[in-house]
Order: sequence, then C-alpha cells, then structure tokens
Amino acid sequence: MALFTIQNEFRYEIVRKIFEGGMGIVYEAEQHGSHEFVKRVAIKIIRPNFASQKMFIENFVGEAKLVADLIHTNIVQTYQLGEANGVCFIAMELIRGVNLEQFAHQLADKKRVLPRELAVFITSRIARGLAYAHAKSNKDGKPLGIVHRDVNFKNIMIAFEGDVKLTDFGIAKAKGFLTDQEGEVVAGKPDYMSPEQADFQITDKRSDIFSVGVVLAHLLLGKNIFKGANAEESRQRIMHQPVPDFRALDPRIDDRLNDLLHHCLAHDADRRFATADQLMHDLEYYIYHGGYGPTNETLGKFIRELFGQEPAQSLPADAQFKTIVLEETGSLKEQNT
Repeated sequence: MALFTIQNEFRYEIVRKIFEGGMGIVYEAEQHGSHEFVKRVAIKIIRPNFASQKMFIENFVGEAKLVADLIHTNIVQTYQLGEANGVCFIAMELIRGVNLEQFAHQLADKKRVLPRELAVFITSRIARGLAYAHAKSNKDGKPLGIVHRDVNFKNIMIAFEGDVKLTDFGIAKAKGFLTDQEGEVVAGKPDYMSPEQADFQITDKRSDIFSVGVVLAHLLLGKNIFKGANAEESRQRIMHQPVPDFRALDPRIDDRLNDLLHHCLAHDADRRFATADQLMHDLEYYIYHGGYGPTNETLGKFIRELFGQEPAQSLPADAQFKTIVLEETGSLKEQNT
C-alpha cells in the first residue's frame, strides 16, 4: 500500500474567551481549512505565567497525547496538539452548554431544585466516562492506570442537548504521559478529592469514585458538605468528617440512594465501589429498574428551560483581549478586539 503525507492546512482563529482557570485559558475558535471549510472548536492554552515552566509544558503535552485516544461520548474529545511561535495549544470538542458550577448557580438563582432522577442520571454519565478511561490500555494492551484526580463541578460539562462530558485530564495519573508527584504534593480540588488524595497518599481509580460521590451529593443537596472556608479546612473535612445520613438532609433520598452514596464516600477505599463500572450499574439500576427513566433528551429539555436559551458566554461589550490566529506554518498573529 502506498504511503503518503497530508500537509495540514488548518488554522485556528479565536472568536472569544470561554473560560479562564488557574493554569489554562480556553477559547472558542474557528478551525479553517481548504475550500472554505469552517468548524467551531475549543482551544486550550497554558496561561502565560506558566508557559515557560518545563513541567507545565510537559504535562500539557502529556494531557493532549493521553486524551487523544480517549474517544467516548462522555469525555470531551481532543482533535489536535499544536504549537505556534512557542505557544502550545490543544484543539478540542466545543461543548455548547455549561459546566456543573454554572448549572448549580443557575438553579440557585432560579430557585429551582434539580430532580433526584436527573442528579443520578448526570452522575451515571460521569461514571460511564470514568469506567472507559479507567479501563484504557496502551497500544500493547497494557493498562494505562488512568486516575482523573480532578472530578469536580468545573470539569463536568452539560451540553444543551443533554450530553454529559468529563473534561480536563491535566492532573491525571497515567503511565508514560504525565509527570506524577503524588505523595509529595496534593493535586486536585480540595472539597472533591478523596481522603487518601487529601492525605498525600497514592491513589487509584477508587479515588475518582469518592469524587463522583461528592458530585452526586452536591447535586442532590445543592451544596458541597465537605467545602470549608479555605482549602485546608476542606481537606480536613474530607479526611475526618463523618459521612452523614443523607436521608436526614433531604427527604427525597431513600434508603437505596443513601446506601449508594455511602458506598461511594467510604473513607476506607476498600469499602467503596471497586470499579466505576459497578458504580454505573447501581446508578442506572436506581433510575431505570422501575421502567422508563431520564435520558439525554430529558436533561436537555430541563437545562434549556432552566437557562431560557443558550446563555451568552462572551465577554462584556467593553472587554478587550487579544485575538490569536494559530497557523500550522508556526506563525502567530495578534490583534486587539
């Protein structure tokens, strides 16, 4: 079979800033190709103050390489890792929707309560994505040992069509992809991490299951019971605060759901669900064992009604930032907008 090389003619033109986190910035961009091809994507870059630090660059590249082969409906897909004038960027699937933090704020603003079945449904989709990632192997069939380590409200997206997507594997554990300082530093969001993660211990996939339990409890109660006044207080609560009887906190939580939450949030990892597959099964059994249950369409209808329409995420009219055009030639153009 003849081999040939395709010269990539794509360039990316930034449209607007979507999100700015502690270490990265995400933009909406137009991917331009030949014959007037245009596709909307998300572009992630390292914040300028971290862009010169070798470890951050290596982990940024490692994240892109890792997620490139994680192709699953409940994980945000990565299209390309590129570089222009020393600026590394990741081109990713653009999600038309909101993250769970924005979703929760809108629920509070509208004085709405998320139906119990939808809370369990959202969590079951996260478990599906994690089950796939946890089981992923390399090209030689050897398990990668992926642990996300940062499952929290900001890293879970809901599209307006109702799709639930897990994103940001930037601090994940995976053999051969990312620099791991586990045991020396604490990585992750303190009020969502597992007790062993908060205590500088070595983690495995059961750590992510604890984080999923925190997400489910947060969705049901409308608050994170482990969140303290600061990061250290949150860590202490995660490690030492007894897991409550959730039935006393919300009458909608029945015996079975209370047991499920306790099975996720056990301080002893050996008492948790052993795999995300098992967690997914129990979550789905809970909402579907009686017959019809929630679907993507059900969730999509709820979120569209909640926001009234697709919420504008662009910057205020008087805001200014630099528009960046990333071309495969390596050029980088900037202009004020």
